[in-house]
Amino acid sequence: MPVSQQSVRVAARKTVLDARVRMRAQLAEQERRRRALAVTVVQALAERDAAVVVCEQRAGAALVALSGVEGLAVAEVAAWCGGALSSREVTRLRRTALAGDPAGPAAPAVDPAASQDSDVAGVTGVAETGAEGVTG
Repeated sequence: MPVSQQSVRVAARKTVLDARVRMRAQLAEQERRRRALAVTVVQALAERDAAVVVCEQRAGAALVALSGVEGLAVAEVAAWCGGALSSREVTRLRRTALAGDPAGPAAPAVDPAASQDSDVAGVTGVAETGAEGVTG
């Protein structure tokens, strides 16, 4: 029994339609995966930026204390930080803290007498050596 041209054409169309349905499903799944990954990237970068703001506020508050409470010049502050900061960066971080950026914490109240017992003093070695109490 010969197969009519019309039935062959109908079968071919069904095959193509089925293939396109599978391709659309694969493309939809691929788009869903890509969209989820892109959201993860943007979220991670936003979290990183927020963490940087908080850390810079904290560093800036400590730099304000070093220059204000301790009376150090910007170059001295940079030197006390072991060369990790340039004078320009010290100034930028201090301005960030002084601006009171709402995204970060306020500058902490620093009691110079209490700084001997703080963890920060122990890290710098100042409290361990007693150098802050030396008068010249």
